Amino acid sequence: MLIAHDLGTSGNKASLHTDQGRLIASVTVSYGAHFAAGGVAEQDPDDWWSAVVEATRTLLDESKVDPSAVEGLVVSGQMMGAVLLDSAYEPVRPAIIWADTRSAKQAARLGDILGREYAYSLLGHRLDPTYSVEKVMWVRDEEPDIFSRVRHVAQAKDYVVHRLTGRLATDRSDASGTNAYDQKAGTWSSEVLDAAGLDRALFPQILESTDVVGPVTAAAAELLGLPRSARVVMGGGDGPIAAVGAAVVAPEDGAYVSLGTSSWISFASATPVHDPAMSTFTFDHVVPSMYVPTATMQAGGASIAWINEVLSPDPARPDVAGLIADSDGVRDDTAGLYFLPYLLGERSPWWNADARAAFIGLSRHHGRAHLTRAVLEGVAFNLFSCIQAFRAAGANLDNIDAIGGAAASDSVLQLLADVWGVPVRRRTVVGEANSLGAAVTGAVGLGLAEFSAARDLSEVVAEFVPTADRHGEYVRRHAEFVDAYQALEPWFAKGSR
Repeated sequence: MLIAHDLGTSGNKASLHTDQGRLIASVTVSYGAHFAAGGVAEQDPDDWWSAVVEATRTLLDESKVDPSAVEGLVVSGQMMGAVLLDSAYEPVRPAIIWADTRSAKQAARLGDILGREYAYSLLGHRLDPTYSVEKVMWVRDEEPDIFSRVRHVAQAKDYVVHRLTGRLATDRSDASGTNAYDQKAGTWSSEVLDAAGLDRALFPQILESTDVVGPVTAAAAELLGLPRSARVVMGGGDGPIAAVGAAVVAPEDGAYVSLGTSSWISFASATPVHDPAMSTFTFDHVVPSMYVPTATMQAGGASIAWINEVLSPDPARPDVAGLIADSDGVRDDTAGLYFLPYLLGERSPWWNADARAAFIGLSRHHGRAHLTRAVLEGVAFNLFSCIQAFRAAGANLDNIDAIGGAAASDSVLQLLADVWGVPVRRRTVVGEANSLGAAVTGAVGLGLAEFSAARDLSEVVAEFVPTADRHGEYVRRHAEFVDAYQALEPWFAKGSR
């Protein structure tokens, strides 16, 4: 048996799987995040570790599984952060997570030195404050006393793997989300690190996602309640891991959308995909020699969660399903109402850390249902811009499978199909794609399965076909949505000064 840990933004999901990856049981342990004005987004790495320990013990207790039957563990984690460790591998400050956008000056400085187009061709990503290298530069520039103690830079799952094994390393998928990784060479980029003024020694060894890092240490085994024989597989970043869970392990598997806190469109490719406007980016896949071109918006599911928290009569008992159901009744009454879903700035397609959320076109008759509908449409419109960017790069997205929490809603998936003009299909792993992907990766690493096994571990259970007249109307409204953002873009820039 295998245990997979998925370190998300809101909590760690631990899941127990058979040797072939099939889900037996799961448990989630929540933890907090600190968001503040100025683009602050941080978490305590020790909260991740505490959640891993608690979730593992709870999973074993509730499933009644003999711990000696657990052969291995594998970890998936949020990407593009900066976990800064001292010589004893202790955090010197809270982790700066993916949503943090304080390092705009550092990103601009890198662009001036390297050239933005050249950097995109080298890294597969544009230079932006959401990435790790820019965050590390910010700490060096703004917190020099703290930075003087930094000896190692890690990602979320790397920190947990070190706590499990005593060995600090990373994998190609997470490395490819740092903006310090030469995607063509498969190594840390000396060009970027020289331009950033950072020592190569700060960055860990790069392994394959399927490499066994080592057995659990005696201390970790005691805390977790596991045998010392349990082996830890390196694992990967949550985006590429989710692709495995969505059964997207090769180009012929098509595309998928993840509707979690951040939301993204992605697919598997034998080569990186660079679009002309640099709106999209490419991670290394956890599948060797493969890539996952991706377009990620900062606040997809987060926008839905936010409107739910704001409008629910009882914040302690939010009713997102009820709000979405009510919004169906005003589908034809929001033609002039728009929501820009930029609660955390934006990555794809705009790459604007200064962007902010806004309702546009509000009238006196608009109520809770209208606002909810506008938020759902805003997320759909923004992801449609991402799809168009991929098409501009030559990608063919004929149908899209949906995973993530919001994929449980028929209304949401029908809306996506109508806006995008392609069939959208729900898979059986709505909320378990990351766990499943991590388990398959672990099983491959332990020699128990192949990545192709992911195709047999979930199936399509519903398909939502676009309605032609609605899609035509949504294409027109999408253009207005884009116009609204572009009209406000100068105001966003002014507000950041």
